[in-house]
Amino acid sequence: MRVFVAGGTGVLGRRLVPQLVARGHQVTATATNVAKLALLEKMGADGIVMNGLDARSVGEAVATAQPDVIVHQMTAISGKPDFKNFDRWFATTNRLRIEGTDHLLAAAEATGVAHVVAQSYASWNGIRQGGWVKTEEDPLDPTSTGQGAAAIRHLEKAVIHAGGAVLRYGALYGPGATDDQVELVRKRQYPVVGSGGGYSSWVHLDDAASATVLAAEQKATGVFNIVDDEPAPAREWLPYLAACAGAKPPMRVPVWLARILAGETAVTMMTQGRGFSNAKAKRELGWTLRYPSWRKGFKEELA
Repeated sequence: MRVFVAGGTGVLGRRLVPQLVARGHQVTATATNVAKLALLEKMGADGIVMNGLDARSVGEAVATAQPDVIVHQMTAISGKPDFKNFDRWFATTNRLRIEGTDHLLAAAEATGVAHVVAQSYASWNGIRQGGWVKTEEDPLDPTSTGQGAAAIRHLEKAVIHAGGAVLRYGALYGPGATDDQVELVRKRQYPVVGSGGGYSSWVHLDDAASATVLAAEQKATGVFNIVDDEPAPAREWLPYLAACAGAKPPMRVPVWLARILAGETAVTMMTQGRGFSNAKAKRELGWTLRYPSWRKGFKEELA
């Protein structure tokens, strides 16, 4: 199968492309500049430079590759987490989830690509009503991440309308994915807010990649939560992350102070976040996890 990976050099793309190649697929993957093409070649893919925010660039890249399936992994998340200015931190990623998605879907239609798989997000942003763990039947919270929530809604609606698959990844960890967060933990700049009772779901990069391969191969449709088996409150996973990183336990700060210092998004995540269930992905995709819990994954990654 010919697979087009938009965003092949990101932290997830770098784990996904080798898995696709290992399963015998012909992969064309995109990079944002020529300097990154050597990395794609090393992974066994044909590399192509593409600007995901430029319709012509996207159309030409897809037309050149002539894929059977498009996998949308384009984001621009890097640097120190900035929950206080979340919309600014995620500005380019939000555009990629809106404009980039539209460009890829238009290119798919123009070239006859019948299937699209796209990255979405489901870590702590479930609807803040009822229980602490949500399924695909539960809506995402409409306000949890400001403009980011609107961008996710746009992506999911567009991809589902096109008959594709939306993969709601939990918080990603693994090589290169959490370096900035771990650095904050080591500096004791990543505190537990309030009770720390808000839930999050995590998933290792390799497990997220394997689920993506299955969704592409099976021409899956609909929404899937790609998370591990253990959604957990911040008061559990954050001290454990600190211990695995060889850091002192995180400080605790009251909600009122965190709201001033870190903003409403951080407070919501830490105190009201809802995690997610992976039962559907396991059942319908036949997905198995190498790291069923962040406990094992954090320990091995930070050993």
